[in-house]
Amino acid sequence: MKKGMMLAAVALLAACGVDGEPVRPNYNGTISAGSDGVRAGVGASVIRGNVSVHVGTRL
Repeated sequence: MKKGMMLAAVALLAACGVDGEPVRPNYNGTISAGSDGVRAGVGASVIRGNVSVHVGTRL
């Protein structure tokens, strides 16, 4: 529990920009149609320097 609270505090601190300029996330969404039906996907990514983190899912 203590580690989770510490991780949340660090994430909040980094998100508000206290340690430097805040990083803006990029959001994207896709919709595709094919012979197997309609598919959709959503995701978010953050890029800072050489590090890129992407989280997404297909619906």
